Amino acid sequence: MKRRAFITLLGGAAAAWPLTARAQQPAMPLVGFISGRSPRDSESLAAAFHRGLTESGFIEGQNVAIEYRWAEYQNERLPAMVADLVGRKVAVIAAIGGTPTVLAAKAATATTPIVFAMGSDPVTSGVVTSLNQPSGNVTGITFFTGPLGPKRLELLRDLVPKATTIALLVNPQAAVSVSDGANVRAAAHSVGLQTHVLDVTAEGHVEAAFAVIVERRIDAALITADPFCITQRDKLVALAARHAVPVIYFGREFVAAGGLISYGASETDAFRSAGVYVGRVLKGARPDDLPVMLPTKFELVINLKTAKALDLTVPLIMQMTADEMIE
Repeated sequence: MKRRAFITLLGGAAAAWPLTARAQQPAMPLVGFISGRSPRDSESLAAAFHRGLTESGFIEGQNVAIEYRWAEYQNERLPAMVADLVGRKVAVIAAIGGTPTVLAAKAATATTPIVFAMGSDPVTSGVVTSLNQPSGNVTGITFFTGPLGPKRLELLRDLVPKATTIALLVNPQAAVSVSDGANVRAAAHSVGLQTHVLDVTAEGHVEAAFAVIVERRIDAALITADPFCITQRDKLVALAARHAVPVIYFGREFVAAGGLISYGASETDAFRSAGVYVGRVLKGARPDDLPVMLPTKFELVINLKTAKALDLTVPLIMQMTADEMIE
């Protein structure tokens, strides 16, 4: 064979090799990602989930595919969305963003592995029977913040030491919010603080709650941990600023939007850990062999600009222990 003809033949064969190799490769595993929230509110959390997947060796589009479903805070949409993912034969479901999301996934399948990231207690919520040994096809990460309510109350008192009455915004339809509120009321009672509970279950309730706070000249407010309040973040922050009410929140996002102070488990860290767990399941781990992970990172975030606008002095010890101070 002539040299030129051989080179031409070799080049043609080389060009065909990638196509042949791709044809022989197995299809990428498919992950079903479902959230009760909206993508607009979850950009940083979704990015953290992808970081966890990457830590486990999986990169979307390279060796794993992901189907996304967002309920946009309309929980009635969740069952159909989960059923669709199960019908697509996903390898694992990442049930993210709210207890209803996790419960919908669990109700839809007893065989497809489910990894959750949720803010309520997964045992009392009926998601798993045990944290150390979750049975069945469900495991995940909780950033349960109910027990942190008394700590938030303590921080609020440090900022507003003359406060005698605290408003608690509670969503009676959310177990985590109710639990959080109960813990705060007990802590307040033990130190002689009065509390005034205000229900917030719909958008109009937020304005009504602040109208009561202003009318009764309540000294400060605490927002209990609640997914609904996340949807009302900008409104809560704006009303607190308009009426000059010191408010403590459960998540950093509120303070980044202009709120005064927050203390809670890091949702970002929880979503990253969920990504790691999804990767482990893709590698063959069984959900019942993966214990539910508890929060290990807690964040104290203070907005110094907002504190100044409220004429509040942030104690030096609080500034020294804060994880982040926004100016």
